[in-house]
Amino acid sequence: MILKQFVLVILILLPGLSFAQGIIPFPNDYKPEEGTTKFPRKISVYTQDDEFARLIPVVGKLAGDYFSLEIREANNNGFVELIRNNSIQNEEGYQIKINSQKIRIEAGSPAGCFYGLQSVIQLIDGHREEKKLANAVIEDSPLYELRGVMLDESRHFFGKEYVMQLLDYMAIHKLNIFHWHLTDVPGWRIEIKKYPLLTTVGGVGNNSNPDSPATYYTQEEIKEIVEYAQQRFIEIIPEIDMPGHATAAVKAYPEYSGGGSERYPDFTFNPGFEGTYQFLTDILSEVTELFPSDYIHIGGDEVHFGNEQWNKLPEIKDLMNEHQLNTLVDVEHYFLKRMADSVKHLGKTVMGWDEVMAAGLSNENTVVMWWRHDKPQLLKEALEKNYPVIMCPRIPLYLDFVQHESHQHGRKWQGNFAPIEGVYEFPSERFTGGVDFDSPLIKGIQGNVWSEVIHTPERLQFMLYPRLSALSEAAWTKEENKSAASFFGRLTKLTKIYDKQHMRYYDYMNPQIDKEVPGPKK
Repeated sequence: MILKQFVLVILILLPGLSFAQGIIPFPNDYKPEEGTTKFPRKISVYTQDDEFARLIPVVGKLAGDYFSLEIREANNNGFVELIRNNSIQNEEGYQIKINSQKIRIEAGSPAGCFYGLQSVIQLIDGHREEKKLANAVIEDSPLYELRGVMLDESRHFFGKEYVMQLLDYMAIHKLNIFHWHLTDVPGWRIEIKKYPLLTTVGGVGNNSNPDSPATYYTQEEIKEIVEYAQQRFIEIIPEIDMPGHATAAVKAYPEYSGGGSERYPDFTFNPGFEGTYQFLTDILSEVTELFPSDYIHIGGDEVHFGNEQWNKLPEIKDLMNEHQLNTLVDVEHYFLKRMADSVKHLGKTVMGWDEVMAAGLSNENTVVMWWRHDKPQLLKEALEKNYPVIMCPRIPLYLDFVQHESHQHGRKWQGNFAPIEGVYEFPSERFTGGVDFDSPLIKGIQGNVWSEVIHTPERLQFMLYPRLSALSEAAWTKEENKSAASFFGRLTKLTKIYDKQHMRYYDYMNPQIDKEVPGPKK
């Protein structure tokens, strides 16, 4: 209730927020000018640039589906004019000029033009009642190059329709990386033609029901989703987890198992069996053909959960003797170096969780994802070792963590959780341990959605929205241009779109527990 009153008071006291009712994420430079322009019921878009013209149907569908705005291509002299301006150096940057006759969007690339159109659509939708816009000049480009969301579909599978809806909302919010966690303990979710049992056997089960029928994406579905994302300027980065979190894979092909522990049986691949490396390289080869991304994420985390049986495997003992490996951690690092070489030979760059840094992988071909918020020294170490970094710490960027102290369904870390206010505030010294998060080595930020406690599309929506909006502004808008008051004022407009889409979103102004969408039954 306090937040609700705060937003209402701010909107009353600051009439300048009238403009701010539109765009999320907020632009980095907005200059008001005298006068206004009325906009028509049907928004016509005109351009002489063929690449820009191809954007109009995609943008028109997004506008129609989510904002109920009719966008059509004009043969000449449209209300919105798209112009290529090669002096705009940032590929995602754009300029909007609103005058008394029309709106002009200038950009140096299709991505910048696409994002300019997203801003114009939100601006028009935010001023639908007035039917006019204040004249202004907006010059905008992102704070971070990589602005992402990770979705875990191993633990619970959501399917093509819901992934595409997530991609739509990402596009509307100028998020450009979809990190797809496709393999883990409960299930293998991507078809590999050379190893069909990965899906027909490894795809059986999920975190709620180990016997549920196999669910996975065919390669044709993957191609369709990748193309859909590309049209929205979103890069999909696949994750094939190794050498731990391998249970689903070795259930299908037990000859590659390195065993596990009592709590995590068959948790690892076998680093001492030479066939393991060929098996995984074959998989990554098919993955490379499906995903045009520059990156493949190989996981590399939490191997110690299930590597205790490595001590008993004769082939691993032989490996340790041959390569002077003294500990099981050395074996893990040997494995990661081998697989990093495979990724490099496939023409890709390695991504991995922050554990991979300890393996000594090349900083020229490795991007580190810092996730252990309780170890900010790892972020500092990664930067000192010149690794490019994406920041995705559990607190506050794990979007499967609960959003309010009263909520019961979801995760916490020693009592801490991830409220929307914390997502919006990130990055700040409070979360990064005083590390300079302006370093050019920090390439971006990412919100992670693990699905242990997210078992339905409705629950996924509840955990994603509207924290996705806060994430987008944290990733795009410079600190000096951010305002929580402005953000929550603009968010009231966006929730009307959620309602129109029949979304089960988190009501941040009325966060009572009876509004919470339940997680899986215990």
